Amino acid sequence: MAERKPFLLRMDPELHEALQRWSSDELRSLNGQIEFLLRQALKDAGRLPGRTSGGAGG
Repeated sequence: MAERKPFLLRMDPELHEALQRWSSDELRSLNGQIEFLLRQALKDAGRLPGRTSGGAGG
């Protein structure tokens, strides 16, 4: 797997709390949930680089 890059993200506290609850419901870390959602959005928009379909994402 490629090296992960750290990235600072500032967000509204209410958004943070909602994402934290959602990530807990999905048994993911908050970081993992955000990465999952971003990857899903890129896939839906046809902008996910380097991958076609299938594979184990998330």
